[in-house]
Amino acid sequence: MEYSSQIIKNLVDSFVRFPGIGKRTAIRMVLHLLKQNDDEVTTLGELILKTRTEIKYCKICHNLSDKEVCNICSDNSRDHSSVCVVEDLRDIIAIENTSQFNGVYHVLGGLISPIEGVSPSELNINSLIKRIEKDEIKELIFALNANMEGDTTMFYISKQLKNKKIKLSAISRGISVGGELEFADEITLGRSIKNRTTYHI
Repeated sequence: MEYSSQIIKNLVDSFVRFPGIGKRTAIRMVLHLLKQNDDEVTTLGELILKTRTEIKYCKICHNLSDKEVCNICSDNSRDHSSVCVVEDLRDIIAIENTSQFNGVYHVLGGLISPIEGVSPSELNINSLIKRIEKDEIKELIFALNANMEGDTTMFYISKQLKNKKIKLSAISRGISVGGELEFADEITLGRSIKNRTTYHI
């Protein structure tokens, strides 16, 4: 594709690197930016830079946060004995939108996937085990995608906890096999949390 400006070409190429963004969408985004006033574009640029330089990972659950401890972990009104294990921030947002869970979370940062070369050591599994040993956690709820990677990850973590006195449960399979939590509707996901089942190896 020919571009009349190298700057526009470079920006389109940058947007195309984002998940789900093709060239046509990237061009629409660039044209939209060009129509915005200077203040809006400057604010956007500053926000992108702040996202990269100021966003932290919660030292307890690994959720994205503005502070060392995220607002969920620092909320004393939540049930800290119930921990929901999720893949990333998108799953927390999806579950929070259901208003069916009042516990806290643990973000793995991915799922075990031998095909993609993702091993347990690359995920936040060791910190989860230490957290269970240190804190008074009574229940661990697996809210992972209903696919091979999600099942493998649940099985691995369960094996690590086989000698621990903790209840293991998984959200009910109202979520279709192969489906992803962020795309589930709030009612289905809410029922899956509420009707979670005990997890057995």
